[in-house]
Amino acid sequence: MLESAQALIRKTAEKMKLDEETIKRLIEPEMINEFAFPVTMDSGKKKVFKGWRIQHNSVLGPYKGGIRFHPETVREEVQALATLMSIKCAVAGLPYGGSKGGIAVDPKKLSKTELERLSKAFAARIVYVIGENVDVPAPDVNTTPQIMAWMLDEYQKIKGYKSPATFTGKPISMGGSLGRTEATGRGGLFVLQALLEKARYRPAEREVSSPSNKLTVAVQGFGNVGYYFSKLAHEAGFKIVAVSDSRGGIYDKEGLDPVKVMEYKKKKGAVSGYSGKKVTNEELLILPVDILVPAALENVIDEKNCTKVKAKIILEMANGPLTEEAYLYLSKKGVVIIPDVLANSGGVTVSYLEWVQNRMGYYWSEKEVNDKLKIMMEKAFNDIWKKSASRRIPLKQAAFEVAIERITSAMV
Repeated sequence: MLESAQALIRKTAEKMKLDEETIKRLIEPEMINEFAFPVTMDSGKKKVFKGWRIQHNSVLGPYKGGIRFHPETVREEVQALATLMSIKCAVAGLPYGGSKGGIAVDPKKLSKTELERLSKAFAARIVYVIGENVDVPAPDVNTTPQIMAWMLDEYQKIKGYKSPATFTGKPISMGGSLGRTEATGRGGLFVLQALLEKARYRPAEREVSSPSNKLTVAVQGFGNVGYYFSKLAHEAGFKIVAVSDSRGGIYDKEGLDPVKVMEYKKKKGAVSGYSGKKVTNEELLILPVDILVPAALENVIDEKNCTKVKAKIILEMANGPLTEEAYLYLSKKGVVIIPDVLANSGGVTVSYLEWVQNRMGYYWSEKEVNDKLKIMMEKAFNDIWKKSASRRIPLKQAAFEVAIERITSAMV
């Protein structure tokens, strides 16, 4: 993953004719913080965990990036994600650099008190390398607003003063922003709508100039991002015909109501069995739909299945859902691919709005947050669309060029 991220930046930078030293600054992280720290378990025994906070680039502003808890977390993964956060923040037009944190742990195997002690122990390790003007962590894989609350509490105890802007993705009671839960899915919808408005997309030889024409959508991944994207897209007039979770999916060409599907999932533990035809996650990717939304895992579309993909638009709501081989094949085939660094940047954009609210001590309504998100996502898309159209390059290349231009213009 790290090699892929660095190669993509290098390839783009070389096409932009940047010198080798500038390319190195774009690739290499500014700071790697690695920790081994003990946590007292409920048994009374101490267990040592390994964690990282990698700070990639800060020329545009404070570092920004989530903290993940996963048993397979390694330094290379955290560094890759920090690198891509620098690109994502620049693409979104945010005054942030990129960072990422992680602990190699399976949080499902911890009690609530053990999870709290782990979170606070990690916060104590990173306390002197983060801050509202230095590095602003947020939730990521397997971390939650509650975990951010524990970390912020520990940070403030050690520092001796209140600093709610040091963490985002917090509970509302601790300064979290309204609209944050739905932000990533909502931002993806705003970008998709902006694309359709620009492209005047015509699937199957019929004019489609607005979502009310019932474009068909398949969504792989029915977690927070996939669910809220599906729900909001359904409300906007898109026809959600397929959704899936880790245990499989369902397909109904007449359309699904994501809210009812989620109600079923909460009762039964999976979407499969709700209605319509059962499909596997692999089958969902090659359904005859207008728009495909991979919102689960990376590398799900590869050289083996990309030739069977029928969608004309792919909205990358997951991080890196296409391999390089699949991306090249589908791009040449004429499939419009909205890259992850743009498509799923709604979350970090509302994290930025949370940070702003914390710093000024004034809080917006959910509608105000959503309105600001729409303006910012549309601007980010338009900047990339303009670059793509003027250079006649795919949106992904355009996104990376826009990001690299913004980062290098701030380098001294």
